[in-house]
This record gives sequence, C-alpha cells and structure tokens, in this order.
Amino acid sequence: MGLLLGEQAPNFKVETTKGKIDFHEWIGNSWCFFFSHTADFIHVCTTEMGRTAQLAKEFAARNTKPLGLSTDTVEEHMKWIVDVNETQDTKLEFPIVADPDHKIAEKYQMIHPGQSSTAAVRSVFIIDPKKNIRLMMTYPMSVGRNFDEILRVIDALQMSDAHGVATPADWKKGDKVIIPPSVTNEEAKKKFPQGFDEIRPYLRFTKV
Repeated sequence: MGLLLGEQAPNFKVETTKGKIDFHEWIGNSWCFFFSHTADFIHVCTTEMGRTAQLAKEFAARNTKPLGLSTDTVEEHMKWIVDVNETQDTKLEFPIVADPDHKIAEKYQMIHPGQSSTAAVRSVFIIDPKKNIRLMMTYPMSVGRNFDEILRVIDALQMSDAHGVATPADWKKGDKVIIPPSVTNEEAKKKFPQGFDEIRPYLRFTKV
C-alpha cells in the first residue's frame, strides 16, 4: 500500500547533521518540506540544497522547516555541505538526514528500482503541523525542482486551511480564490462579506 495524501507521515528517529531527531517531535507545530536526493555530491542535488538554504527566510516566513535526506552518512553530508556553501554562495543550516541503510527511503518509497536499487529518487513531501502528508511530488534525476512551485503550494495549502477555500490554476498569493460548492451563497455572504463573483453556481471567486 502506497503513501496517500491526508495520511499521517511515517515517523522515524534518525541521525542528522544537526544531531538525532524524532521526526514528528522535530516538526512540532510547523510545516515541513521533506525532500530526498539520490546521493551526496550530485550536480543537480547540490544546486537544490543550495537553493533551499538561500530560501531560508521564505520557508521561515511560512512556518516551514526544510529537512533533506540522502542515502549517505552524516560524515559525508558534512563534507557535502562545505561544497554546497562554496559552490552555491550560501550557508546551509537545515538538517540533512543520514540514511545509509535506506530504511527511511524505503519507508517513504523513495527507492525506485527502475532508477536505482540503492539511491533515493528526488521526492518532495509537504507535511502539515498535524503530521499529515499534504503533497507528494517525484522528480526525475535530470530535472531540478521548481522552488517557486514548492513555496506556492505551501502558500495555497495554508490559505485553504485558514479560510476554507480552494485555489485556481496558477494561483499566487494575492490572487482571487475559489469558494467551494459545499458553501451555499447565503453562507458565502456571511463568510465573505467582501463579496464574490459568481461565474457559475459551482465557480465563485473572492479575495481574502
């Protein structure tokens, strides 16, 4: 049975570059951007680790903790961080999970035999403060992750949770949102006193 959206993210205790953590305790009341890599000292992965570090303030503004994973040891990770900092002109401070025995990668179904029998594929999990999986994405090894999209998804999920709305295609912070069909017009008038545009009975836009 595969991991499903809305299910609780599997917990684990593991060594990281910031010491041993209990995953659920470490998340606490934050969101988590949990992302895996094929191995240390990989070209595409190095740029992604660097970009995550460069966006530290953006993740913090969204109450989101980044957590990386690679199927190498803490010792190897520490060497890699030096390379990331030097080549990407940044200071990487978030923890990287050591998973040389692949236990966590297998728990999160990051090992795809068609890609590699030992290396984790490049997966993304967005996990909410209730420790539920809210988004899953898997990238091919040759394609770098789109961090604008990762931040956009976190914004959209947090908007949806806070206001009980949905977001349209290509939504960005500040754009109009959609009132779900489960909310009647009478309820919508009370919930969204700023008003809304009804394109169809099932398609109503408002600003929040």
